[in-house]
Amino acid sequence: MKIGIYPGSFDPITNGHLDVINRARNIFDKVIVAVARNATKDPLFTSEERVHLIEENLADRPNISVIAFDGLIVDLAKETKAVALIRGLRAVSDFEHEFQMAQMNRHLDDSIETIFLMPNEQFFFTSSNLLKQVFKFTDRERRLIPNNVHKALSEKFGHDLKSCSERSEKTGRVANRNNAQI
Repeated sequence: MKIGIYPGSFDPITNGHLDVINRARNIFDKVIVAVARNATKDPLFTSEERVHLIEENLADRPNISVIAFDGLIVDLAKETKAVALIRGLRAVSDFEHEFQMAQMNRHLDDSIETIFLMPNEQFFFTSSNLLKQVFKFTDRERRLIPNNVHKALSEKFGHDLKSCSERSEKTGRVANRNNAQI
């Protein structure tokens, strides 16, 4: 059985992440989505919340499991008998960072390969951080994230789920123009 691990912070998971997971499950017999607890990133969602948000979107896919982890991903790969690490590449700007990580992982354990997968082009510009910046001001974005993530982000940022669309039209654009770091 060929196992691949897709590690990341997934804070929160996006449709781009889900697209990469679906592509990976066509390559590997089993895909493990490994949610990094990584306290240095100061995540919006706890690792338990992130695992739950991901599991809700993958419940109908039996060859995918979701776990939280601490430590080195190559150690987790050895422990789970994974043959490859799966990484998503959105644009050329991702490559240098991903290349450095892949080389360090190879240095630590050269028996584990790194596989780069690109999401559908509609998700190239999507990132969890960018979506969190948008949600500080409005909850209008619905195409780039699953419904459960939209709801969770709206709750985290205090958006009223019933009147969010009206409020974001009135205040979101002004706030975005003046304060967003996008």
